[in-house]
Amino acid sequence: MERGAIPLDELAGEFDLQATVESGQSYLWNRADGGMYDELVAYGGDHWYETVVPRIDGVSDEQAVLRVRQVGDPATGRLEWESNVDAVPLLTHLLRLDDDLDAILDATPDDPLLRRAYDAYRGMRLVRDPPFACLVSFICSAQMRVSRIHGMQMAMAREYGDRIEFDGETYYAFPTPAQLAERTEDELRELSLGYRAPYVQRSAEMVASGEAHPDEALGLDYEDARESLTRFVGVGDKVADCVLLFSLGFLEAVPLDTWIQTAISDHYPDCERGNYRETSRAIRERFGGEYAGYAQTYVFYYLRAGGDGGD
Repeated sequence: MERGAIPLDELAGEFDLQATVESGQSYLWNRADGGMYDELVAYGGDHWYETVVPRIDGVSDEQAVLRVRQVGDPATGRLEWESNVDAVPLLTHLLRLDDDLDAILDATPDDPLLRRAYDAYRGMRLVRDPPFACLVSFICSAQMRVSRIHGMQMAMAREYGDRIEFDGETYYAFPTPAQLAERTEDELRELSLGYRAPYVQRSAEMVASGEAHPDEALGLDYEDARESLTRFVGVGDKVADCVLLFSLGFLEAVPLDTWIQTAISDHYPDCERGNYRETSRAIRERFGGEYAGYAQTYVFYYLRAGGDGGD
């Protein structure tokens, strides 16, 4: 087993692990104490978080078990990690530790709601999840609480993913496309996927067979990339935006979920254009364009966790 620590004062900007992994961006991490999503205001904790990461081109050549916790505050603390590999490249990639967070937030508009959200959750970063697992996670997200979405992903890993022994504990990798494609709709329904089961099964078949892959969106212009992802069964514009933002690095993407629609209604009514694509274009511009997805994620979490949004 390898161990190490990343000093947070070496990053460009602050970092908060709990807010980053419990804010509804990723459903692929688990909290070792079983308390994932126990409370809405998830910030500043020192809990251990665990995940199994597939091989990632240019980052890691092998499947990795990864355990990490934060000690100290977002500016001067450290990330302690344990893994079967050198975890620094993986953590840098998955948690976007290479982002200049100060510059990104400075590049977004000076807006009262954004300021309150940034102040409440300073150090929260976007994630960079593996594309297939991210795709399945957000196919499962429709009309579901974050704790239920997370439970579905953990159940699929436990039932269908690789079983890995590490440091005396058993971990489960998220299923590969082939592993999920082999399952029947009824089997997936037994894991509480409900009407989402055929969407997950068919989308897994598309990836496993080579018919389509989410990372084919890379290199496309933003709106073409979103269109590319809607080829998958059960993927509309919002789910596509989530995959673009939380996996593929399109930091301008703004998924129009319930909370962002509420923000538009209460704070930015002139951005409502009557359809997803035009409204999305308008709120992206209001949030500053290039890094609008960062603004979106802070506002989403701030409002979901009870921020009153008052001026």
